[in-house]
Amino acid sequence: MGQSYEALLQRAKGAMPKPITSGERFQIPDAELISEGKTTVLRNFIDITTAINREPNQVLQYLLRELGTAGSLEERRVVFKGKVTAQQVADRVKSYIDTYVTCSECGRPDTRLVKEDRVAILECDACGARRPVKMVKKTAKVEEAALEEGKVYEVMIQDVGKKGDGIAKKDKYIIYIPGTAKGQIVKVFIEKIAGTVAFGHINRE
Repeated sequence: MGQSYEALLQRAKGAMPKPITSGERFQIPDAELISEGKTTVLRNFIDITTAINREPNQVLQYLLRELGTAGSLEERRVVFKGKVTAQQVADRVKSYIDTYVTCSECGRPDTRLVKEDRVAILECDACGARRPVKMVKKTAKVEEAALEEGKVYEVMIQDVGKKGDGIAKKDKYIIYIPGTAKGQIVKVFIEKIAGTVAFGHINRE
């Protein structure tokens, strides 16, 4: 009579999509980022939202708020305005999962988001726990580099070095700018950064 009922059942089970977790930790794809001009593209955004079983637009709004930047969903990818690093995205995705996905009781991701009286509730299918989602009040903005090579900044010359170069400070950086005098406010083009020391020249444009 061919295969037994048990064998057919096992085959059917094998063909079914696996749940997010079966006890082991679920796998989140690493963020695949590429720079395109003045934007940063997260190529596998939908793969990430599918892995955590959450609505893409909700995840996107969270990321934009936490990164302190603008962006849009284009098919399977997200285009951020400005420079965003893979580590920054990974940190925010982890933060989202901790807040909106992981059950605080059993630690599993088999959860659903439901709304009750405008309050988001996380319901766990694995253990039945329910908890309101606690929003993180403090927005963690993208830490922009205070100084980048190839960019122009307006600074004030605070001192003059032994070789006669003007010295300006910006955040943790000391910038050496030849041909400047103490008290001058100049636009400086940053040529090179070595640790916390930078070298530049007056931008004449």
